[in-house]
Amino acid sequence: MTTHPTTPFDGQKPGTSGLRKKTPVFMQPNYLENFVQATFDAVDGVAGKLLVLGGDGRYFGAEAAQVILKMAAANGAARVIVGQGAWLSTPAASNMIRKRKADGGIILSASHNPGGPKEDFGVKYNMANGGPAPEAVTEAIFARTKTITEYRMLDVADIDLSHLGEVRLGAMVVEVVDPVSAYADMMEEIFDFKALRDLFKAGFRMRMDSMCAITGPYAVEILERRLGAAPGTVTHAVPLPDFGGMHPDPNPTWAHELMGEMMGAEAPDFGAASDGDGDRNMIVGRGIYVSPSDSLAVIAANAHLVPGYARGLKGVARSMPTSAAVDRVAAAVGIDCYETPTGWKFFGNLMDAGRVSLCGEESFGTGSDHVREKDGVWAILMWLNIIAARGMGVAELMAEHWARFGRNYYSRHDYEALPTEVANAMLDDLRGRLDTLKGKEYQGLVVESSDEFCYTDPVDGSVSAHQGFRILFEGGSRVVLRLSGTGTEGATLRVYLERYAPGPEGLGEEPQEALAPIIAATEEIVGIRARTGRPGPNVIT
Repeated sequence: MTTHPTTPFDGQKPGTSGLRKKTPVFMQPNYLENFVQATFDAVDGVAGKLLVLGGDGRYFGAEAAQVILKMAAANGAARVIVGQGAWLSTPAASNMIRKRKADGGIILSASHNPGGPKEDFGVKYNMANGGPAPEAVTEAIFARTKTITEYRMLDVADIDLSHLGEVRLGAMVVEVVDPVSAYADMMEEIFDFKALRDLFKAGFRMRMDSMCAITGPYAVEILERRLGAAPGTVTHAVPLPDFGGMHPDPNPTWAHELMGEMMGAEAPDFGAASDGDGDRNMIVGRGIYVSPSDSLAVIAANAHLVPGYARGLKGVARSMPTSAAVDRVAAAVGIDCYETPTGWKFFGNLMDAGRVSLCGEESFGTGSDHVREKDGVWAILMWLNIIAARGMGVAELMAEHWARFGRNYYSRHDYEALPTEVANAMLDDLRGRLDTLKGKEYQGLVVESSDEFCYTDPVDGSVSAHQGFRILFEGGSRVVLRLSGTGTEGATLRVYLERYAPGPEGLGEEPQEALAPIIAATEEIVGIRARTGRPGPNVIT
């Protein structure tokens, strides 16, 4: 073991899901080492502990895994379970932590952000419950990064992570495991695999776009091998360090190849996509796109049809920017619905306390208490199981759902890589005017209320302030604005637009047209285009 002197780096503050920076930043001497040592120190050390390690296969991941293994050994860890090739999807890592009763884990990913020598990299720590570190821990990590003076590391050769089995690294055991099998086995316990096999035997066709990211091996194993979907059902199935030059974010903008196929004349029955680390999903039917908020609501309304949830849901939770569609389902079936800040870690307390079974974020994240992360492949299997049980296609399911609960028209507009000072000034100005908006009319819409969201955790009483701006209009429409914590440069402003139509009329409009008055009102109130000089958002979902 060697103790290496070091000095702090500025800006090593974890965001909503770990530390994300450009890959060359992480590749600087001591940069990764500082953050990992600060993480170990912030969790009271790792001496004698069992850890899980893996990532989404992006550029620099294999090298980072070797560094972390040597540091874990030098810091006295007893054992590290690592996915073969340093691969583990984020939900699979969460499952492995829980299944093996590990003390925690490190996930190497920047999620849905691009990968490559000049693109993005990320590191995050997950707790013993399998979920992302809560704010108290990430704040402790950040504080330690500002005072760190040394890190510990074994000065030894890299070890071979391509073969299954155990090897010693100093006194520590490194256990290389199949990254797919334990996760696939868990899915087989939750879902009715016989019904799904029968569905594919009957000629059901689907397309799964894994976007050259980590879910490729998981989707091939589950869909094609265990469920009998036709070979080639999974496209872009081989994870690549640069994701094949793709932006591995499963939304209509970046998954345009899948969208084109699903809207075409020869579209299969069902389409889905997942992201870089496997925790996000997009659902598409033949000729119809399903928004993540609607997907969460449909899953909530039909979860009892899936064996793992046959007794019903304990409750549901959604991030504040996510539409209120799932709230209407919860009210109808008589279960609690919680509204939290953005970030999956906020759902962890609710799940650990047994208050909720199902959680969702509008940013294409859906999951349940089977793990403590959102889970893309799980969400896709939920939809397939519901389709098999109901004997209905996606368009039919959506039409029936809207007829019963009404429709929450919803869209997110992203303004990416804005100058940070411009974005902050714009929202500071809005903050100063929030109290003056009530009762004013914009584009025919009257402001009912406006605030900056503050969350008090119902389990531990912790308070999270400054979680986004809400402007609510009379009749159930609203706009939410917040700066994202998942980017690596500048500021990403996310604008969430929602309009409720109770039906039976007005349920079949095109979402952007239905939301046009709210889009115009938002510009009148906030002045995004005027202040940034942008002609419009970079991404619309």
